[in-house]
Amino acid sequence: MDKKLIGLDLTHIADGGLQEKLDKELEKVFDNILDLNTDAKAKRKVTITLTMSANEERTVVDTTMEVKSKFAPQNGVATTILIGRDFDTGQVHANELKSTVPGQMYFDENGEILTDIGQPVAEIEQQAETKPDIIDFNKKKVGN
Repeated sequence: MDKKLIGLDLTHIADGGLQEKLDKELEKVFDNILDLNTDAKAKRKVTITLTMSANEERTVVDTTMEVKSKFAPQNGVATTILIGRDFDTGQVHANELKSTVPGQMYFDENGEILTDIGQPVAEIEQQAETKPDIIDFNKKKVGN
């Protein structure tokens, strides 16, 4: 059998350093493939780069090895945010819409009634009792 003229085995080059780097990047790629927040069919890529620099006599070549990977991006997550301005203070308020319709109350997993932004109704009712300047038009009767 003829002897190989280029005796560089990538699994053993740099005392196995390149193989070690490749193994670590492959682990990251496989972790990305198993991530349920990524597209299963998206392509992932592992790139090995050997950068070589020779001396003046062109007899010695310094080589650096890099292993990089490109993953599938995380899937986007969507939500709806309700925004408004407090006309008394001028402050902007923003909260995530927890129910499916603005203004609609809903039951959480514990059976508690929450507003459309996830605030407990009982908490709002307690706040209303401490603020006597709030007019409740539902309680006001005609002719009184």
